[in-house]
Amino acid sequence: MRTLSEQRYSKLGPIVVRALSAHGFGAHYFDECGDAVEKVFSLIPKDHHVSWGGSLTLVDLGIQERLEKDGYYLLDRDKGATSQERHEIMRRALLCDTFLTGTNAVSGEGQLVNIDGNGNRVAAIIFGPKQVIVVAGMNKVVQTHKDAINRAKTIAAPLNIQRFPNLETPCSETGTCTNCLSPDSICSHIVTTRFCKPAGRIKVILIGKDLGL
Repeated sequence: MRTLSEQRYSKLGPIVVRALSAHGFGAHYFDECGDAVEKVFSLIPKDHHVSWGGSLTLVDLGIQERLEKDGYYLLDRDKGATSQERHEIMRRALLCDTFLTGTNAVSGEGQLVNIDGNGNRVAAIIFGPKQVIVVAGMNKVVQTHKDAINRAKTIAAPLNIQRFPNLETPCSETGTCTNCLSPDSICSHIVTTRFCKPAGRIKVILIGKDLGL
């Protein structure tokens, strides 16, 4: 039996899909994770070079693991033996065929908002890879663009910093954003993707579950 949140998501999801479609995104909604994952793989030709940005949603759905199992050519920065090798793989990923990522927020108006430390993830969303596939739980959906920026800064970033205990920022200690200028800040870039150009390059897969941060 679906939870009350999941019942709400099933009604809201198609509405958000229409808003995203009006902004040029290829958008799809699925109630179940398994159906969403199958849609993701239907969008990736077997000859594509594939990479991704850091995303707990992708990890939780087992997408990277399946990509490796299915024999895709992967640009995986975690395979780099040194920081220099990792950085080089991240640079090469900007010219891959398919780039996978989550998102920090989706506005009901049909926009994506992402916050990034190094900038590689938002760079790939903006330009470079032939296609970008964004996978997101409906917990990332908020009403307005202003709400989306607020979610990215005050919810996603303070949560994500907890994944990196070696980084020292005010939000890692207090759990709240202070618009810091710390050298370890993971909020170097706050990017709104208002319109997908060319149309359909960015595909957004919404799932009626709470996923990621």
